[in-house]
Parts: sequence; C-alpha cells; structure tokens
Amino acid sequence: MIIEIVSFDMPEGFGEAELRADARATVAHWQADPALIRKHFAIAGDGTVAGIYVWPDREAARRAHGPEWIARFRARTGREPRFVYFDVFMLIDNEAGAVREFPLPS
Repeated sequence: MIIEIVSFDMPEGFGEAELRADARATVAHWQADPALIRKHFAIAGDGTVAGIYVWPDREAARRAHGPEWIARFRARTGREPRFVYFDVFMLIDNEAGAVREFPLPS
C-alpha cells in the first residue's frame, strides 16, 4: 500500500467555491477507478492544494496520473502538479478498530 500526494499552488482566481467545484467535478472519475482505495482533498494555510491518495502500489498511482492526466490537469488549473510517494508500513484505523502492518518494499 502506498500514499501518493499530488500538490499544486492554488490556481489564480480560485476561492473556496471554485476549489470545491473543481474537486466535485472529479468525483465520478475517481470513484470509477477500481484501484483507488481512498482520496482526501486538502489545503494548507499557504494555499498549497493537495490530493492525498491511497493506492495498492505505485504502478496504480502512476497509471492514474500518467501524461494524459497531467495534460488535463495543467489545462484545467494552469498549474504544475508535484508528486511524492510514501510506502505504508503501518496503518491505525480507529474507525474500524484495527491496526495493520505491511511489508516494506525490497
């Protein structure tokens, strides 16, 4: 399991309403991706916007965010996405009352 963080600077002219509308417009796309486990939409105080994705592996993340997705993203936002990946080795899920451990990649 991996976490992929895709971040970008808030697009020019975007406020909360525009940001939420843009996020809502992507919901059906992400719900249709069978590999996506979970996605969080987040924003930092400095205006950095992030999609925080949970995937089964890096290949799934890279398939979802390939050159075509990047081109559509640039056209939609006028921004360049930044990608960071983390391997998940432990998960505490308080909602499910569970703790899971995962092997580190070799």
